[in-house]
Amino acid sequence: MSSYVQPPASGFVRRVRKVYNPLGFSHGYNFVYWFIFAGALFGFVLARFMYLNFDGVYCPPGGSGSSGAAPGQCYWFQKGHYKIGIKMHLATILPAGLLVVFQFTPFFRYSFLLFHRINGYIVITLLLLSNISALMIVRRSFGGHLSTQTGVGVLAIGTTFAITKAYVSIKRLEIHKHRMWMLRTWFWAASIITLRIIFIIMSAIITSIGSYHDIFSCEELLSLSDGDRAVRNQDFPACANIPFLNQTTTFVAVQANLGASSATTAASLNTSFGSALWLALLIHAVGLEIYFHYTQGETERLRQVSLEKQAQRKMQTEQRGPIGTMESGRAEAGK
Repeated sequence: MSSYVQPPASGFVRRVRKVYNPLGFSHGYNFVYWFIFAGALFGFVLARFMYLNFDGVYCPPGGSGSSGAAPGQCYWFQKGHYKIGIKMHLATILPAGLLVVFQFTPFFRYSFLLFHRINGYIVITLLLLSNISALMIVRRSFGGHLSTQTGVGVLAIGTTFAITKAYVSIKRLEIHKHRMWMLRTWFWAASIITLRIIFIIMSAIITSIGSYHDIFSCEELLSLSDGDRAVRNQDFPACANIPFLNQTTTFVAVQANLGASSATTAASLNTSFGSALWLALLIHAVGLEIYFHYTQGETERLRQVSLEKQAQRKMQTEQRGPIGTMESGRAEAGK
């Protein structure tokens, strides 16, 4: 059997290999993919770790939370189970997104296998908890429109199913399947990054169109006006003469206008979020399957590794079988 010999490398390639070979990558294209996608996830998570300071950064008491949460989010996220849900979500998905980068770095898989296994269990647990918490808050996330609720539901169910398949596959020593299902889990989950880009673009587009609106209660609009009733009543006269007890049941249509005010920005983001989520999820799901199509050689290589490891396990089991029987027989004879 002939072994693969790397072609002569130019000076640039040799310098680049000094970067990615110590990280465990044998092919430059895998390093490029890792650098782009794992790097994007790593940076996205790090930029949001400050949100773990919920009352100080994400949802400051008495404010609209503009420095952390999107406009209008903190009206709901400071109440009841929504507050529990968002705190739980931030405390689970952010560490999970950080730790999973190590799972996709070959150096840690090859050199620190025990760390890889323990870290994997932690990541799985955190992801499952983050899915539960996402479902707790989705009713009020970015307006809670049905497109948003179904999108988050599909994403939560899909990633839960995928990471379960990944876990079952590695227990069966099906490494090729484990790789594919782990990548599906986190590429689908990472669609929330692409979502941010898409829904900002969509918000700008519907702002230029000028005929899109979202619905808010008068009490929500008061929160979006930083508690200033005079400002709220000036911008939304329909709320001016509403009795206090009816503030939560009286609703006003707000034009989607990104950047004009907190209320109009919230309307723009809420209107765009659900569609952007579905589009981002589609891009990530289709893009990953295309990647699998063009890396079938790696899948086949790992399938062969899986077969070898399964054969080793079977051999070890068969070797332990007679020994176990003999030991049992000796124990019986000694009674």
